[in-house]
Amino acid sequence: MSFDALAPWYRTLEWIAFGDDLQRCRVACLGEIAAPKHVLIVGEGNGRFLRELLRLHPDVEVDCVDASERMLQLARQRVSDELGDWGERVRFLHRDVTLWSPPERRYDLVVTHFVLDCFAGAQLAAVVKKLGCSATDDANWLLADFCVPSSGTARFRARGWLAAMYLFFRITARIQASALSDPTPYLRAEGFVLARRDFFRRGIAKSELWGSEPAFANVVAGARS
Repeated sequence: MSFDALAPWYRTLEWIAFGDDLQRCRVACLGEIAAPKHVLIVGEGNGRFLRELLRLHPDVEVDCVDASERMLQLARQRVSDELGDWGERVRFLHRDVTLWSPPERRYDLVVTHFVLDCFAGAQLAAVVKKLGCSATDDANWLLADFCVPSSGTARFRARGWLAAMYLFFRITARIQASALSDPTPYLRAEGFVLARRDFFRRGIAKSELWGSEPAFANVVAGARS
């Protein structure tokens, strides 16, 4: 799997298909969490979420993992151009997450935006488990992804869009998945609890905030105060 060939055109393709909705989806829950110390971002792409994370939390340390070297170059350039010197706070790691071994219990924030939909079945379960093992006991998990509404014309529209997108990305980026798989049961198996969910683009995209049990308790307490 590689998005290198698509990297220069990815932002334009995203805008044509979805306008700014996917970026809104990425950052929807960012302001709901306490300032993280160590962040793992998998499949960041061209750096638009990373930029917003660093603006909001300038002292955070980030490991940014992507299988596309070209995407990492674009993310690094975006951060440098728009935020100046980010020093040693961000490490850009050219890694295939299915083969990479992250440090255990390192990250208090895990971010997977529009990347888990590239995997299916046992591979998806293994990726979520691996990332779950890298999270601290009080970690949050931000997830943005596509989804299918439960009923109505939006459901048929979403299924058509997803079928077209999976065909396109299987050809151009050689992703393994041929249909959307829901990571929810795997996140729950790793001890994460859904704290917030927002839908975008008539229900075809979602933004979710998951927390481990202690983190979830903090979110609920903060909402009540």
